[in-house]
Amino acid sequence: MDQLGINLPGLIAQLVNFTLLFLILRAFLWPRVVGMLDERTRRIRESMDRATELQQQATQAQQEFEAQIQQARQEAQEIVARALQTAERVKADAEGDARKQADAIIERARAEIQMERDRAIADLRREFADVTILAAERVINQSLDKQRHVALIEEVLAESGRLKSTSHG
Repeated sequence: MDQLGINLPGLIAQLVNFTLLFLILRAFLWPRVVGMLDERTRRIRESMDRATELQQQATQAQQEFEAQIQQARQEAQEIVARALQTAERVKADAEGDARKQADAIIERARAEIQMERDRAIADLRREFADVTILAAERVINQSLDKQRHVALIEEVLAESGRLKSTSHG
């Protein structure tokens, strides 16, 4: 083997050294390296599991958030609908009150008009009675009993009013 340039005792020494080094490394360093790799693998797996869990939580939180937004929109629509109903009811109530007030005003106006008409007719009758008495005094040229003539004129006017109502009716 010398011809090949191989030194047998040197080769055996190197093989023994390599084997001893391999056994020492395997006995002391290998478990630590494998333990560190296993620990690193475990941490990576835990990190990935945690990341997956966080992603699921984020997705769930997003879904809950969207559900809350949808619920808030529905509640807002319901509030708007109730407000519109309330506004319509208030408007209808206000219109009803306004109609009632207008009817009351019209009724009062009619009553006042009737009272003024009656008062005007009474004034007109008194004036007519006074004018008639004055005319009769001048015709007769003497003073007549005013109360007697007023009663007589009232009676004639009442009769003429009954005659008009029976002729129209």
